[in-house]
This record gives sequence, structure tokens and C-alpha cells, in this order.
Amino acid sequence: MERMRTLYGETVAGLRGICAELNMPRFAAGQIARWLYRRHISSFEEMTDISAANRELLARNFSLGLSAPVRESVSADGTKKYLFRTGEGAFVESAYIPDGERATLCVSSQAGCRMGCRFCATGRQGLQHSLSTCDILNQIVSLPERDRLTNLVFMGMGEPLDNMENLLPALDILTSEQGFGWSPTRITVSTAGVAKNLRRFLDETRVHLAVSLHNPFHDERAAIMPVENAWPIAEVADILRGYDFTHQRRVSFEYIVMSGLNDSPRHVRELCRLLDGIKCRINLIRFHKIPDSPYFSPDAEKIEAFRNALTAKGIMTTIRASRGEDIDAACGLLSTKGMNKS
Repeated sequence: MERMRTLYGETVAGLRGICAELNMPRFAAGQIARWLYRRHISSFEEMTDISAANRELLARNFSLGLSAPVRESVSADGTKKYLFRTGEGAFVESAYIPDGERATLCVSSQAGCRMGCRFCATGRQGLQHSLSTCDILNQIVSLPERDRLTNLVFMGMGEPLDNMENLLPALDILTSEQGFGWSPTRITVSTAGVAKNLRRFLDETRVHLAVSLHNPFHDERAAIMPVENAWPIAEVADILRGYDFTHQRRVSFEYIVMSGLNDSPRHVRELCRLLDGIKCRINLIRFHKIPDSPYFSPDAEKIEAFRNALTAKGIMTTIRASRGEDIDAACGLLSTKGMNKS
């Protein structure tokens, strides 16, 4: 039996097309968008300014497509990790990270990932499928803490720029007046460096960008991040030099520090050369151990020394606090367990 189409995740333009298809008035698209993205309804019957006949028509042809998380893990530090089942039956995870008045949700864009980064549990799964716009937004709207969120980061499972077809509509819905109405400055999208889609992303959105860097040397980066062979980080840096990151939009470089692998003075020097001319910051991240991994994190003193060396060279560098290590916080661990139990 063919699965019913989902209404959630349609942009206003898409909703107008649906209204035309069902012979509903064009203005109903805006009404539907408000019910979906501002009032967060759970049934078509709640759309009280739409006629009963048209509500029934929508219900016959569409499902809302929303589903609650199937599992929740809570850390001693307040971080929560949620496991969702996608429309195709795969598992994806999102992490809710409260920090004072700030509450960030780390969102997935794919079930699994084809980038194959050696230090990532998600990369070991391979790519199962890209998430639909509905599956992306479902992680947000079906979150118990939805109304507390202040920020979104697309740093969960998958490579966002490998799913542009569904990422861009999701960002449109999140930031448009007839969608969630969020400021783009509340959202950050991460990429391992899919250069072929980077310009389009930068031209069509205003959200922040985070680049997973982890090593500035081509051969060393390629050894842990196969994406380097297709799209070298030097090519990504050249693209970024053509954009203005001095006002409302920022770019950061994520750098998991791995002992003896990417934390030497020569890495500091090469980072400075690579990022010259880009207004940016580097976020240092302590490596979260995953099973059977040969990598490990240096101690806090070594990471601080690495930060200080970069800062002394004029690059704003911060150390990201580790959260949720007691609940399989490393990306992909919880969903891998879900896969193994399904």
C-alpha cells in the first residue's frame, strides 16, 4: 500500500500547489501554513478557519506526518538525546542541550551518512536515506521542549549539504514569516565541505555556517575524512573568501582535537595559512570516544595550549564544553543501538 503524502514540510509555495490540486482557494495555503508552523496542530480538525469539507479533503489525501520520539536518554548535565523513526523506518537522533537561558537542538539531516569520516559513529552506518523536509522538521516540532528552543544546529547525523533538496525547504519554513518565523541568526548548518553545493547554500540562505575541518593538511585530512579527496578544504576556503562574514552571518570551523594527530605547532601554522583572509572562529572539540576507535582526546591542558597558540596568531578560538557523554552523546551511537535492536 502506498504511503500517504505528508503535509508537514510543504513550503507556502508547495501549499499553494496543493490547494490548486484540490480545488481549494489559493488563500487557504497561508491558513494551512499558520496552523502547521505557528500553532503546531496535531490534527486537521483543529484548522477551524478552513471549511469542514476542505479539512476532510486534506485528511483524505494527506497525513500531517509528525511522530513523537521513540526513545529518550537524559544526561546528568541536563542534555537529552532523542531517537526518532523516519518515514522509511530508519532511526535518527537529535540532542537537546540546555545551557542557562539558551537551549539548542542538534538536528539530523540524513539517516546515516556517506561521508565516511573515520572518527564518527554515523559514518560507519553508511547512508540509509536523506531525510524528508518533514522528517527534519519533525525533530523540532515533536520535541517535548520545542517551545524552549533558542537555537538550532544542523550538526547531527548526515551531511546537510548532501540533502539540499530537503534542507533548503526546511530552512525556508523555519525562517519565513509564514513558517516558524525564526531569525536566520538562530540557526547554524554544518558541512564536511561539499563544495559543489556550498555556493548555492550561501546564496540562498542567511543562516550561519560551520565547516568540519579537523585537519588543515590535505593528506592527513583525507586519511580521516574521505570528502577531502573530492572537495579539498583549500577549495572550500577559497569559496568562503568570496563572502562577507562580518555582519549578521558568521562562519566557524569545527575542530575535533585528537592526540598526536592534529594538535601540533605545525597544525597551528597551517591553520593560520589556510584560513587567512576569512573572518571566522575555530571551535575546538574534545573527541568523544566511539567503540573500536584508535583516536583519543588530549588532556585539558594540551587542548588549552592549542587554543592559546591559535589565539596568539589572531584566530578567535574557543573550546566547546563537552555535554552528554554518559548518554552516548557522540553522533550516531544512539541510532546505531536503535538499528541493532530493530
